[in-house]
Amino acid sequence: MADIEFFFDPLCPWAWITSRWVTEVAEQRTLSVEWRFISLAMINEVRLNATPEEAAELGIEPAPPGFQAVAAAGSSLLRIAAAIRQESGNEAVGEFYTACGNLLHKGGRSAAFWSADGPADPANVVSEIIAAANLSPEIAAAADQEEFDVVVRAESDLAFERTGKDVGTPIITFDTTRPNEATLFGPVINRIPRGEEALQLWDAMWIVARTPGLAEFKRSLRGAPNFN
Repeated sequence: MADIEFFFDPLCPWAWITSRWVTEVAEQRTLSVEWRFISLAMINEVRLNATPEEAAELGIEPAPPGFQAVAAAGSSLLRIAAAIRQESGNEAVGEFYTACGNLLHKGGRSAAFWSADGPADPANVVSEIIAAANLSPEIAAAADQEEFDVVVRAESDLAFERTGKDVGTPIITFDTTRPNEATLFGPVINRIPRGEEALQLWDAMWIVARTPGLAEFKRSLRGAPNFN
């Protein structure tokens, strides 16, 4: 059993920053991380498929312009990640997620996905990541194989079972011996804590995550994401 479970969508810049903090802590404390899936497309399924009129009836915000591209690319990358796990295991999923983040977020490509118009061709970005990760043609083909959506949906549902609905990414199980009590959405941070600062934040979150009855704390103000 891993010490930590980290649920991610490769297209989420905030999840990427938090994941680099978690890997920093894991290296310093010799903790193991299990990389699990949560899909922004599935989280926002109703918003993505609703017309403006239907969204108004349901009392929800329609999906913003360009989000279809985010959903499509994220789904493709999560299918590939599921195929990688099936063939090569958890460590290979972590390496793939690193390749995704280095190109999408550190490399600046994700900004186009989150712009009003979205990228010109999301499939091209997925192809770039496949090439950067040196994936076999067989694994790359998983981008279009909907059967892997079953795994992604099951893990997305599991994350929400642990946190409740109306949250986003990332979701972290801080203590896998108590998954239903020690799982939180976040922390959402705009830069990667390193060294002692990373450990201090981890220790604080460990206490918070394991506190019985705690439901939520939040503030909305944050700076632009810094991937360095």
